[in-house]
Amino acid sequence: MCKQPSSRYCFMCGKQNPIGLKMEWMNDKEEKLIKGIVVVPEHFNGYPGVVHGGIVAAILDETAGRSVLLSGDDDNLMVTLKLEVVYKLPTPTETELTAVGWATKMSKHRAFVEAELRLPDGTVTASCKAIVVRPPQEVMQNWEEERKYWKVY
Repeated sequence: MCKQPSSRYCFMCGKQNPIGLKMEWMNDKEEKLIKGIVVVPEHFNGYPGVVHGGIVAAILDETAGRSVLLSGDDDNLMVTLKLEVVYKLPTPTETELTAVGWATKMSKHRAFVEAELRLPDGTVTASCKAIVVRPPQEVMQNWEEERKYWKVY
């Protein structure tokens, strides 16, 4: 397995974001999916001891979207066009969670991706299906200055 790159200030992976989750993902080419571990701090709760649904959605969104990087092309970045989240169980804070993502169909400009958030025993607390697409040109222009910080740390 090989590690995926991270950025500076992304809420999900940014190493210099003081309030970010600082997640890291690994490519598992044998299983054709990516995996990331995260412990969500209590200050991101919706109810005491339960991760806010928006944070759960963000973790799933990022994990599903990053599944297009499984090929090893770290510049194959896409943005979410559509995200459908199913909340199956409350997701606990302060617990090691595994986010797993995979692509079901890919083309040059669009991909259909999925993700799950799992407890240590493998129980799925939430899942998503998403469509991701190439970013608009203005997003990519802003990304150019940040590209040098997009690397494996």
